[in-house]
Amino acid sequence: MVKVIMFHSTPDRLAELRAKFPSVNFVAPENRADGAKDIASADVIFGGCTNEEFEAAEKLRWIQAASAGVEFMWKIPAIADSNVVVTNARGAHAATIAEHHFALLLGLTRQVIAHHDHQKKHEWVRAGMAGGLVGIKDLTLGLIGFGNIGRAIARRATGFEMKVIAVDAQPVPASEGVAEVWPLSRLNDMCKVVDVLTISAPITPQTRGMVGPEQIALLKKGSYVIAVSRGGIVNEPALIQGLKSGQIAGAGLDVQETEPLPADSPLWDAPNILITPHDSGASNLTTNLMWSIFIENLGHFVRKEPLTNMVDKKLGY
Repeated sequence: MVKVIMFHSTPDRLAELRAKFPSVNFVAPENRADGAKDIASADVIFGGCTNEEFEAAEKLRWIQAASAGVEFMWKIPAIADSNVVVTNARGAHAATIAEHHFALLLGLTRQVIAHHDHQKKHEWVRAGMAGGLVGIKDLTLGLIGFGNIGRAIARRATGFEMKVIAVDAQPVPASEGVAEVWPLSRLNDMCKVVDVLTISAPITPQTRGMVGPEQIALLKKGSYVIAVSRGGIVNEPALIQGLKSGQIAGAGLDVQETEPLPADSPLWDAPNILITPHDSGASNLTTNLMWSIFIENLGHFVRKEPLTNMVDKKLGY
């Protein structure tokens, strides 16, 4: 009997899984410590794992991540050389993250927070804000990462009549309204021409810190930076300095290098910044899509068929 450790589940979802797969033994520990006794005999882990759990999982054959990002792999070097298959929830989060991206961008360009502050004071204020209101039609949006999230953002950007270009670590063709997809080596070239720089790439050794002081300085004065994939790709001190100097007109961060963001982080008090707590992917839509991916893959696994959403364990995505 296939044994699955469920590190992410609800009673309703478990009941659904048990009804669909009566031959599978689903174990849903209340916390990770409680799962230690079952990990050695598990065939499948749903929800990622730690290095200690991986070493203890003697029968493990498959890890299904509940997210698109699988950065937990970088803390478990043995995964890359093992026979364990890793899959992710690639595609489940893209639509909601893309919507959140534009909530952040429009919140900045249309001064939504300032408007709301005046609303709470019962103040009708227009003239003082007019100079800070920006239209995004005809602005150029530059995507770092042209995977599912980048494509979803690009589709929506074309609806706003923006121009879109991208850089990516892989040689992928332009599509979804993107004019060109350049290699990562041309990141600096892209920074020079965009009005909005969007980080939609996974965190890897190659992408960590890749948007630093040099890239911030190359951006057009008055541009925007939006990060919705993973923290650590943008150098936060450089970003803060760019906001303070006016080089960057505004930043929207759903992801930060340290999460939860410490109460004493200087990001909180940086000017013209919108911070959300890494919840851009959260929605009923995302949850249902994520479970659909897992259910489909579990069916493949039980029937000994190839899995979908396979992760390249060497690349980390």
